[in-house]
Amino acid sequence: QVQLVESGGGLVQAGGSLRLSCAASGRTFSRYDMAWFRQAPGKEREFVAVINWSGGSTYSADSVKGRFTISRDNAENTVYLSMNSLKPEDTAVYYCAADPSSGRLSPHSYAYNYWGQGTQVTVSS
Repeated sequence: QVQLVESGGGLVQAGGSLRLSCAASGRTFSRYDMAWFRQAPGKEREFVAVINWSGGSTYSADSVKGRFTISRDNAENTVYLSMNSLKPEDTAVYYCAADPSSGRLSPHSYAYNYWGQGTQVTVSS
């Protein structure tokens, strides 16, 4: 079992930055792919970025490439999402998720067994 707890969300002006954190419990964290998804009001949950177990491979959605960076610290059991040049359309609840099948780097929510409760990010124009 893995429990995930996100933090770091908040209200920021367009063009600003935030860094989200996702703290994981469980000794097997370092073996999982970890991802961030987001869900805006009235929209389906969408993929943001994923990182493999070692941190050596990442994959991001086109909508955030060049602005968002996913990283992880296995010693701290934490995955991060650094968000720069934020836009109002980035407003959403952001969720982290864990995929026990390390290496898939899947952009599909059904690949992820464990989810956090989410953290709200609001970008004002």
